[in-house]
Amino acid sequence: MICDAHIHFFSPGFFSGLSASTDAVAALEWDDPVSANALADRWVAELDANGVSRAAIMASTPLDADSIATAINQHPTRLVGYFMVDPTRADAIAYTARALDHGLRTLCLFPAMHKYSLRDDRVSSLFDLAASRGGVVFVHCGVLSVGVRQKLGLPSPFDLSFGNPLDLHGVALRFPAVPIVIPHFGAGMLREALMIADLCPNVYLDTSSSNSWIKFTPGLTLEGVFRSALATVGPDRLLFGTDSSFFPRGWNRVVYDAQRAALDAIGAGPKVQDGIFGGNFSRLF
Repeated sequence: MICDAHIHFFSPGFFSGLSASTDAVAALEWDDPVSANALADRWVAELDANGVSRAAIMASTPLDADSIATAINQHPTRLVGYFMVDPTRADAIAYTARALDHGLRTLCLFPAMHKYSLRDDRVSSLFDLAASRGGVVFVHCGVLSVGVRQKLGLPSPFDLSFGNPLDLHGVALRFPAVPIVIPHFGAGMLREALMIADLCPNVYLDTSSSNSWIKFTPGLTLEGVFRSALATVGPDRLLFGTDSSFFPRGWNRVVYDAQRAALDAIGAGPKVQDGIFGGNFSRLF
């Protein structure tokens, strides 16, 4: 069983939320998503073609939760809904409650993008809401680079100083029943991500993307990343993801093949790999 914990759902709502011209899809040379319904069907067909049982799809702007709700209501057994929320917005609590009421499971925080501290009381309020609704919190830490913005020539004034995984320690301790997912092994802050996951058993790491942040640690390899994560976090809190996002590329099998090869190279057995590539996701959702 393969479950992908990290797919971006670039719906028409995503493009309308960008500060870009209406021909952004053409400028990117991507396929037009047409509608949230059509895009959901296309992603499920893509999962079928690649033998992927279930996937988490993510709204990539703070106002696109409705697109995710449409998709997961159309394919409730195949898709899990993630949505981005900006705690600095006055409507953050109401927006999050509405998204959770519509069946979305995971709220996504991007502190470097929206420039707030993970120690902020507004973040705690969102965790409190997640705890009351059985939600999961995804927190992007480390280096943040949004390829679509770069390709369109849009500014990305992110502040990396807000992206330290250690800033999660207090809220993770206060809400031990709320699972927290840190993507990309901490995206360049592997040491800090491993530390917080070691200290807090409710912290998970997702393995998604090409993990190009490895270049910031000379000599580190994907095999070394997996070896360290398994030694520190164990096999039950690692969630496989690709960071797939657009068509015609579709599901990024290259990422899957590279991660499978890395785990084979370090001698990770079938039980460990079954958990990482699907079992842990299935248990969490």
